[in-house]
Amino acid sequence: MNYQNSFEFAQKKDTEDSLSSFRNKFHIPTDSSSNELIYLCGNSLGLQPKTTSKYIEEELNDWATLGVEGHTEGKHPWLPYHEFLSQSMAKIVGAKPSEVVMMNTLTTNLHLMMVSFYQPTAKKYKIVIEADAFPSDKYAMESQLRFHGFDEKEGLILWKPREGEELCRFEDLETILSEQGNEIALLMIGSTNYYSGQAYPLKKITQLGHKHNCKVGFDLAHGAGNIQPNLHDTGADFAVWCSYKYLNSGPGSLGGCFVHERHANNKDLKRFTGWWGHNKETRFNMRKEFDALPGAEGWQLSNPPILSMAAIRASLDVFEEAGFENIREKSLQLTGFLEFLLDEMHNESISVITPRNPEERGCQLSIQVKNADKNLHTKLTEAGVISDWREPDVIRIAPAPLYNSFSDVFQFVQKLKQVVTN
Repeated sequence: MNYQNSFEFAQKKDTEDSLSSFRNKFHIPTDSSSNELIYLCGNSLGLQPKTTSKYIEEELNDWATLGVEGHTEGKHPWLPYHEFLSQSMAKIVGAKPSEVVMMNTLTTNLHLMMVSFYQPTAKKYKIVIEADAFPSDKYAMESQLRFHGFDEKEGLILWKPREGEELCRFEDLETILSEQGNEIALLMIGSTNYYSGQAYPLKKITQLGHKHNCKVGFDLAHGAGNIQPNLHDTGADFAVWCSYKYLNSGPGSLGGCFVHERHANNKDLKRFTGWWGHNKETRFNMRKEFDALPGAEGWQLSNPPILSMAAIRASLDVFEEAGFENIREKSLQLTGFLEFLLDEMHNESISVITPRNPEERGCQLSIQVKNADKNLHTKLTEAGVISDWREPDVIRIAPAPLYNSFSDVFQFVQKLKQVVTN
């Protein structure tokens, strides 16, 4: 696309944008004078759909008027409520509905998946993660190694960028597997790195791991609702994600879980169990031995928190209406415009550490500002920009295509110019 460095061009693109009306479906934060802020922090917490309160209120009303009967007699009965989310969620992550379930939170689901898919032996026990993985993933991996009696420093292998570089190279992961594959039990990679914004080649990673008889899982915290991971075709054994970032389900909302269908009916897989993963036909008999449901549902533990799921359903209905292919197409254009404008600044103190190839990133660009500190971020905030600062010198900017505009992107870069210049 031929971008132009002008506000008129941004406004023209907004006029032509088939998804522009979706901005009106979200609450946009405002300042003390009721002016809309430039919100570019959907990679940390997505904005609230305007229908969220209605969806939650429906469940509160059913609770008030039906009590326990809401499980079966409500407008959206609570017993099968998680099933109302599966089809839309499966489209967003490229899976079959039976491979997906919304439950628990991300790190809880990660531990549950590792019970099943991290089965170390005395010789094959190591875990590979990217060097700058989100801390919670690293802590989880280390604790799993310790739980199984291994030294976490020896057992955790970091896939690192080369000296002087910011991004991980696939060929370096190949080297790790060729040299230590007989000792590696699991590859557990973030699909899209939270810091750099690099989106990894999931299918190639999965094929590489399976070639060396390793299980492969992905953390889609910064991928779900952002990129299309095509989990089923990728062939990963499992994946986990949260829903409060790009999926706009509210702070601390439920996570999601994917289990590939080849594991769907394997009742011999070790797992931690609870009654909501038990056969629906005999679940309420209460005296049957555990009989795992097929598919991802079989990893559920407890009956779902309906109010949180109502918020997720509100957001997924917006995704369904917009169509994820359309969302991704706009994302490519919107982030491409941001990259173009940053290049147009011609400022040697500013560099983008996120890959230039649009297929190797989502909507986030991580902007490194030489010799900057958090004071730069504070000034941007005072200028009406909600973004995200990561030590030591990176501002993460994520124009979310459902509610951000080309005008948002243009105005952000103008404010960045002012702050950097001053």
